[in-house]
Amino acid sequence: MKELPSPTFSLSPIALPRGWFNRNVPLPLAEPVVTPVVSGMEVSWARNLDEVRAAQRLRYQVFAVEMGAKLDTKLPGHDVDLFDDYCEHLLVRDQATQEVIGTYRALTPTQARRAGGTYSDIEFDLTRLRSLRSRMVELGRSCVHADHRQGAVILALWGALAQFMSRNQLDTMIGCASIPMQYGGTSTGHAAASIWRQLRQTHLAGIDWHVTPRLALPVDRLDDSLDVEPPALIKGYLRLGAKVLGAPAWDPDFNSADLPMMMRIADLPPRYRKRFDAAAD
Repeated sequence: MKELPSPTFSLSPIALPRGWFNRNVPLPLAEPVVTPVVSGMEVSWARNLDEVRAAQRLRYQVFAVEMGAKLDTKLPGHDVDLFDDYCEHLLVRDQATQEVIGTYRALTPTQARRAGGTYSDIEFDLTRLRSLRSRMVELGRSCVHADHRQGAVILALWGALAQFMSRNQLDTMIGCASIPMQYGGTSTGHAAASIWRQLRQTHLAGIDWHVTPRLALPVDRLDDSLDVEPPALIKGYLRLGAKVLGAPAWDPDFNSADLPMMMRIADLPPRYRKRFDAAAD
């Protein structure tokens, strides 16, 4: 059976109904879909199912093959879940080979309502964030190809996300930041418990934004005294002013501890706010 195109378009307006891509209407694009990047990469938002599949294959390679996640997918070699049809999928390609080397997905408020919630809602009770939902985008499934983890790909992704947030008038980003259960030379979550101990002292959000894990990592039964640094992506979020919203959840399928994190544009440090505003222009 022929597959339908994915309902994702470059920086699509959040008010468009799901499935509008099948209608005979012009694309609402006022700028090129692909933006060349000086460092030999190009960034684009997926416009059809084939491009989404390329992102899902990279996700499978990173999460299942490298990290050992147990993915419930009906498409071999692809990481597919129920939120993918509602998300915008951001791709970074190697300009020479056109291989997808980095990806993010973004779930806008309108699409989250159509999906019945966010991925984070599955792992956490987000009741205290209800006042933010109309301006809140969920970011997830971030990954970079093993041969391209020098930082440039993440910078390219964040430049496009800045444009996305500005164009769609969104000011808050949330997501689950994963710490593998086997991380920092330890196993069974000791590193995750230690990272949580550190971050709750330095980067914990105010109580008004606290969320509760539905399946909590049993930090009280783990050694949280280890001197271990957070994964690079979490450190990057923290530099941008992100806050941890509460204790980590345990994701048995991905064999990881997931920290709930939130970043608000208003909380960006001045030097990063200037970069964000420049990228959004």
